[in-house]
Amino acid sequence: MNKITNRQVICDTLMEAAEQDRDIVVVCSDSRGSASLSAFAEKYPGQFVEMGIAEQNLVTVSAGLASCGKKVFAASPACFLSTRSYEQAKVDVAYSKSNVTLVGISGGVSYGALGMTHHSCQDIAAFAALPDMRVYLPSDRFQTEKLMKELLKDHLPAYVRVSRSATEDVYSREMDFTLNRANVLLEGADILLVACGEMVPGAYEAAKTLREEGYDVGLLDMYCVKPLDEKTLLKAAETVKLVVTVEEHSPFGGLGSITAQTLSAHSPRRLLSLALPDGHMIGGTNKEIFAHYGLDAEGIAKSVREAYCEK
Repeated sequence: MNKITNRQVICDTLMEAAEQDRDIVVVCSDSRGSASLSAFAEKYPGQFVEMGIAEQNLVTVSAGLASCGKKVFAASPACFLSTRSYEQAKVDVAYSKSNVTLVGISGGVSYGALGMTHHSCQDIAAFAALPDMRVYLPSDRFQTEKLMKELLKDHLPAYVRVSRSATEDVYSREMDFTLNRANVLLEGADILLVACGEMVPGAYEAAKTLREEGYDVGLLDMYCVKPLDEKTLLKAAETVKLVVTVEEHSPFGGLGSITAQTLSAHSPRRLLSLALPDGHMIGGTNKEIFAHYGLDAEGIAKSVREAYCEK
């Protein structure tokens, strides 16, 4: 069982790069511990800025540093980064095309029992609505490392959402990775699952179970929610009778909505969107919440069976 979180991978990748690149700067809002960035702050104190609990300042200062030639990674809980500092993300980062990567830690329902105030179930919709803002939800440690190395090379705004806990490995260190291109994990002619972030491992297990039962199921890891890899999506959906999206997000404005919009415009298909409900979540761990709302492997497989039999 993997014990390395995606947030730890982000820190490790930035620490390795910062050894050779003094322009890399990490900015936090009293979240270095939660973001697993304490080691970075200790090793590179001259490349680390602590803003305290002030998310608006976090984003504006990050944009200011970027305007001075720095490569900035601004980390804060996704629930606060996507709401309290939304105007600053819109104007200072996206509109200004600043070289800032916003890292939303403990995304979705990672904070579990802390409840609605600490859940970030609208962040994909919010950031995807901003022109010139890219949105990424890597699924495991290997994909997170590949994504971060690519983002270190470019100079465009991005939002990266990661979970608080470690996720099951989907890939290996030798995985193929291309920025803004979805990963085809399984090919299938009848049913297509499209998942992102922490939902990918569960969707993968569900797809394998369904294939053992005789369903011809494919799976796309759509870690790049924006820009959506329309070419790969449309090719994978060419023959299928049912497309199922799986996301740790509100049913509005996220992966399901963007996928439905793309398919309806180019290749209409029946679509089932599996997401968190439009309401306040129950208390519990993230795994308990996933199971309650049918977003674990068992629940995903059950929903796919029921939907496919209704065709």
